[in-house]
Amino acid sequence: MSASVLIYNALRLPAADVEALIIGRLIVAVPRKFINPGQKFALYPANIWINLLPHEQHYSSSFLPVAQNANALAQLNSEKVLIKAWARCELCQMLNDPESLEALSRLTVWTTEALQQTLLEKPYIFVAYLRVYLLPQPLEMPVHPSGNFVPLPKSLNVTDSTPVLSESIFAKRRQKLEKLEPPEHPELEELQSALVYLSTTNPKAKQLDAEIKMFLGWSEKLPTTQPDPDLGWIKTIAQIGNSSDGNTFEKLVRKSFIKLGFANSNNKPEASLDPESTGGAGGLDFYCETPYQVVGECKATKSETVADGTPAQLIKLGHKHLQEQYDCCIKIIMAAGQLNRHAKQTAIGNRMNVIRPETLQKLVELKAKQPGSIDLLQLKPYLEQQPFGEEADAKVNRYIDEVQEKLKVRSHIVQLVKDFLERTKSTSVEFNQLHGAYAFSMSPQPLKYEEMHQILIELSSPLTGFLGRIKGEDLGRDRFYFLRDLPLDD
Repeated sequence: MSASVLIYNALRLPAADVEALIIGRLIVAVPRKFINPGQKFALYPANIWINLLPHEQHYSSSFLPVAQNANALAQLNSEKVLIKAWARCELCQMLNDPESLEALSRLTVWTTEALQQTLLEKPYIFVAYLRVYLLPQPLEMPVHPSGNFVPLPKSLNVTDSTPVLSESIFAKRRQKLEKLEPPEHPELEELQSALVYLSTTNPKAKQLDAEIKMFLGWSEKLPTTQPDPDLGWIKTIAQIGNSSDGNTFEKLVRKSFIKLGFANSNNKPEASLDPESTGGAGGLDFYCETPYQVVGECKATKSETVADGTPAQLIKLGHKHLQEQYDCCIKIIMAAGQLNRHAKQTAIGNRMNVIRPETLQKLVELKAKQPGSIDLLQLKPYLEQQPFGEEADAKVNRYIDEVQEKLKVRSHIVQLVKDFLERTKSTSVEFNQLHGAYAFSMSPQPLKYEEMHQILIELSSPLTGFLGRIKGEDLGRDRFYFLRDLPLDD
């Protein structure tokens, strides 16, 4: 249960620094005077400038857009100040040697030049470690033109129920700052810096920017993401496939293959994957070149059976438009209706996979909701091997089930790490401990020692960023910490 805290005053800091603390980009401030550990206060974003350097020289390039916006708002609100957060000082250090300032710059938003300029005015730089909490409602107060601490118009009764960063992430970052260790992922920080300007206009860049910041420990949660807009048409695949609208079904199938990651550079309309330029009479319904060749025929139908003409058409047009390439292709018939006896024989004899619209919809929905879940090269053997004909639909469903089971295991492991750290108040957990905890948890399936470690390496990759990893002396001594949840769609 969160304890109540009474706060009477606020620490005046540059508006950009306060914004950095509120969004989790900073966990330290550079106050004018020493702050006693345990001291609690609100954060007052002031239109003040610690030194005479311009913004471009004071803040790192990755933080500059945020700094400029925060200071512009502070200048506009010349009569009122909005207090959004309070903080508790955990530690206050004094630094004055050049090496320490350079190391501090690498771990914060300030340039080395800015820190050195501050040091010209006094013998030490005070570095206060602040655990920051958001207020339930912002407090508006009159501007105070001067003072290190300013009195609040009324005392605030606050709780620590809304920390900007979790205890484990704050502790990890504090440890790095205290030891002035170099950043773990400078290449990702450079990428995030490049994304800052793109993210204002490009939603995908914005999402990647948010994921990188969370992986780096600069923020705790991803912003609320909107569902993939393609889910609108994806959810109609089965319905259209079970109708008589063959033209729309063919377009949806092409869009589905593109969504799954297939591509085709072929501009010929007779052997294309372009949803806006379907094959028409005499052309193939869909053809993929990469990552491997797939050719297929679509048959939307309300209730009638699929005649032998459908697989026969695929053979005829495949040889006509692809010639010798046809034999190398994986062959698929997308059909809602049952195949008649002759169609079954032709499909099985010619190694054709007959897949229902419902199955295609499940596969593409999984891709839309869990973008990294579908590996087309892992799907390939399911399409190349027996059985063929209508029984092939079960192969694809088996692949979908296996992907979903893998996701459940990974989601369970991420939650296990999160729960362990919250329960033990630790910043990381050793693999040997985690393997033991997994064995006694309600896990989706048992895992071998090396198998579980491999999954943890995957989850802690910078490209996934669900967990972080601290490499140990051997496999069992590797340590892992929580970064973000892996939610599953029900």
